[in-house]
Amino acid sequence: MLFSMQNIVDAMQTRTGMSFAIGLPDGSHYRAGPGEPAFTMLFRSDAALLQAFTRGQIGLLESYFDQSVDVEGDFGAALAAGLLSGLDLHGKALITMENGLHELRYSNHSPAQAKANARAHYGLGEAFYRLWLDEPLMMYTCGYWFEGTQTLEQAQQRKIDHVCRKIRLARGERFVDIGCGFGGFMFRAWETLGAIGTGINTTTEQVDWLRSEITRRGLDNKLSVREADFRAADAQYDKVVSIGVLEHAGRDQLAAVIQAHADFLKPGGLGLLHFIGHVGPRETDLFIRKHVFPGGWIPGLSEVVVEMERCGLEVLDIENLRRHYALTLDEWARRFEAQWETIRALDPQRFDERFYRVWRTYLIGCAEMFRSPGGYTHLFQIVFSKGNVTPASFPMSRAYLYDA
Repeated sequence: MLFSMQNIVDAMQTRTGMSFAIGLPDGSHYRAGPGEPAFTMLFRSDAALLQAFTRGQIGLLESYFDQSVDVEGDFGAALAAGLLSGLDLHGKALITMENGLHELRYSNHSPAQAKANARAHYGLGEAFYRLWLDEPLMMYTCGYWFEGTQTLEQAQQRKIDHVCRKIRLARGERFVDIGCGFGGFMFRAWETLGAIGTGINTTTEQVDWLRSEITRRGLDNKLSVREADFRAADAQYDKVVSIGVLEHAGRDQLAAVIQAHADFLKPGGLGLLHFIGHVGPRETDLFIRKHVFPGGWIPGLSEVVVEMERCGLEVLDIENLRRHYALTLDEWARRFEAQWETIRALDPQRFDERFYRVWRTYLIGCAEMFRSPGGYTHLFQIVFSKGNVTPASFPMSRAYLYDA
């Protein structure tokens, strides 16, 4: 056992390039790599060890959630090593089958299921999210960390401003924010530009809070929010903004959701689609859809562009903000960790130790995923128009984005 386990540990060290240690239930320890280990993974039971060998990454993670595995040292390094370790090859056929069944079970085909999927994650309450998102906008999407950005608050404000410049949003124009969250984009677009916004949101908890906040600010005649499915286009707007929605469409509903984006937009109008996307069609990791975003599915950039073209949308510009998302997640994770005791006190039954372990894995793991030089998961912003633009309707260069 000593020889075979040491060989396994050494092989993983070669793939990851990190020094680490493994502790087994019988008290034995195995080290790999020079110097002090970046982290030590402790298996508390033989069942946890079996899960890692038979179900790979998802088996190891679920054992961690159940507290039959612990990690000492740098948790981010442990997750980064996991991305490079080759564990995803263990039990691949079984995991692929489980992933497919999960996708069928939580398909967003039904508006009722789509709503339940959204509420499972986004319905955790304003009090929860306020503790670790930016203040006061509470933007739960990738920030924009261009040179000189110091804080999460600045990054989120600059992201909104960047999007507004991209779609040339102007005073008095009416825009729709599909999946508007806590309304941060709408509030800033009104305050800085005087643009009139309508939010579409399927999460009851966010809608109720946002409606009351709009009223509290005296903006009922300028901003509004409608509780509805993202596919329910009921009007057309000068501009369309969609930030962090497409990942929730699902494979079978990608075409319908993009068609709704087109239906929301007036002919000749501009829109922006901001979403996590793969480079090439790939399967979505089982962990993220099983434990974090039920019904979620990460599309390939090429799949999205094909559907946009089918809907008569002209792709004008694509920007990749992958590195910006790593920085955003770093800050979310730091704040989440710092505020954990306060979060737990909100509802000890809901925000228990398992919740903590799932969410720190999600936040820190996704930061490492976006930071990875060999990763294939990116963050895209696509500027599009409904119909082809002309030299008179859209600038001939990107200078307008940066002159300000």
